[in-house]
Amino acid sequence: MVSGQRALLEDNLGYHFKNTQWLNLALTHRSASADNNERLEFLGDSLLNFVIAEALFERFEQAREGELSRLRSQLVKGETLAQIAREFSLGDYLTLGEGERKSGGNNRNSILADTVEALIGAIFCDSDMATCSQQVRQWYAQRLAALTLAAPSKDSKTRLQEYLQKRGWPLPVYQVEAQAGEAHARLFTVSCSVSGLTKPLIAEASNRRDAEKLAATEALKQLGELDT
Repeated sequence: MVSGQRALLEDNLGYHFKNTQWLNLALTHRSASADNNERLEFLGDSLLNFVIAEALFERFEQAREGELSRLRSQLVKGETLAQIAREFSLGDYLTLGEGERKSGGNNRNSILADTVEALIGAIFCDSDMATCSQQVRQWYAQRLAALTLAAPSKDSKTRLQEYLQKRGWPLPVYQVEAQAGEAHARLFTVSCSVSGLTKPLIAEASNRRDAEKLAATEALKQLGELDT
């Protein structure tokens, strides 16, 4: 990575490395080198869980263990980490093997999430626990501020499944009908076949999961479980 690119990424992260080898290692996927970010990812995963647990413990003084665990899971899950990675445009800076790069690895949720954890481990190795904790809390500031102890509403896929189960009907069947676009701008077309509806519901989104949720939402509307 050239110095200009590195400086831009460090500005986005809000942290400038004293030893840039930690940054380079955090951005190196196992497909590119035997000297990769997997060990840093292991360390960063533990650090992330601790920092978020501490932040939640401090903020929600009356919360029970189960409530704190639910909130922590929401914040440290792969989907959230991938969102953070995209906010930093991490995909533009990853070092991937040729095959992984050609298959769109720089936009894959699992790789992006692992890289965020590796960066947390790298920051710890480059500095100390206090600095690492401060950095993670800064990245999560808006998400932490938006949290409440109220149970999250169920997504459309869960609601549709429960609706069908209560009636003893088969579960919905989701199928990817088509994929299009470049790796950084994929478009998934998904169908959702539901008992009680004559035709499958079709939806499109940039990833399979979101397309399935949209199709489930349309199914719930046709079943009269959501307002149209």
